[in-house]
Amino acid sequence: MLDQNCLDKKIRVLVVDDSAIVRKIFSEELSRYPDIEVVGTAPDPFVARDKIMRLKPQVITLDIEMPRMDGLTFLKKLMRYQPLPVIIVSSLTKEGGKLALEAIESGAVDVVSKPGSSFTVGDMKEQLVAKIRAAALARLPRPETKPAGTPEPMAALTCTTHKVIAIGASTGGTEALKCILTKMPPNSPGTVVVQHMPANFTTAFANRLDGLCQTRVKEAADGDTVIPGTVLIAPGNFHMLLKRSGARYYVEVKDGPRVHHQRPAVDVLFKSTAKFAGANAVGVILTGMGADGAEGLLEMKRAGAATIAQDEKTCVVFGMPKEAIRLGGVDTVAPLEQISQEILKMVG
Repeated sequence: MLDQNCLDKKIRVLVVDDSAIVRKIFSEELSRYPDIEVVGTAPDPFVARDKIMRLKPQVITLDIEMPRMDGLTFLKKLMRYQPLPVIIVSSLTKEGGKLALEAIESGAVDVVSKPGSSFTVGDMKEQLVAKIRAAALARLPRPETKPAGTPEPMAALTCTTHKVIAIGASTGGTEALKCILTKMPPNSPGTVVVQHMPANFTTAFANRLDGLCQTRVKEAADGDTVIPGTVLIAPGNFHMLLKRSGARYYVEVKDGPRVHHQRPAVDVLFKSTAKFAGANAVGVILTGMGADGAEGLLEMKRAGAATIAQDEKTCVVFGMPKEAIRLGGVDTVAPLEQISQEILKMVG
């Protein structure tokens, strides 16, 4: 039996889902981990509201599509009146991806795919546990007090076609990437991004950014050329590598074993960027739990690339940047709102 000190350290989780089967699966699977305690479940936001007040959970898993009140509306109310780390549970559909992305923009810290059809409980379990542990450490976003800065003018960047920007992020990364990429000018160097997200969600994420940024943003396809003015987002459930053929950079999108329990993995992208771009690259590691990207960023630095890490104060979870700094792979540590400016300095 666990002693009281161990019990006190357990992450208290509330599962909110209209499916009795999902509530049962999540409760049973999460209860197998000694550092997690499912303190309750709720079939809809009204029951969840009462249980949040009574049970004081540290993390909530929240379905989007529910009766009486949809999860997105509930999330917005929760973030306004009693902010808590929320992990969105959604289906692997395009519509589910759009709603999950809107939920993250409304304050959720991460998203996990709902088990069913081709996505099994086994696939979900490790990812969900990792996301709960990260969420328990998350710093919730603060409301914006002033409008976001306008993008830098084109004259701010004197780029050469052979420069490449490689960015890696996990928990909290979708909003961090939006902050950085919306400030980049339309002639920015070709940019490759790994954000830990399931399949289909990256499509919605890329499409949303494409409508906000001066650069073109798309979900990467195998063989896509890395060119100025274009950002390629690694598709969920596939690794993305940077390759070079003569003067042309392109990406390889492929299957393969998970790295740091992730696919796509930041380390896979960074290590390939170190090999094929060397000193012509800038590497950026953003908010996220774990160590994915730390070794790769160190390889990039050793190959002559300039490297940047997001600072602790502005990270939702200061895990990946912390590991990269610890290994000695970081040239510059900067707050999120200054990272785009730092990138432009390094590629100028």
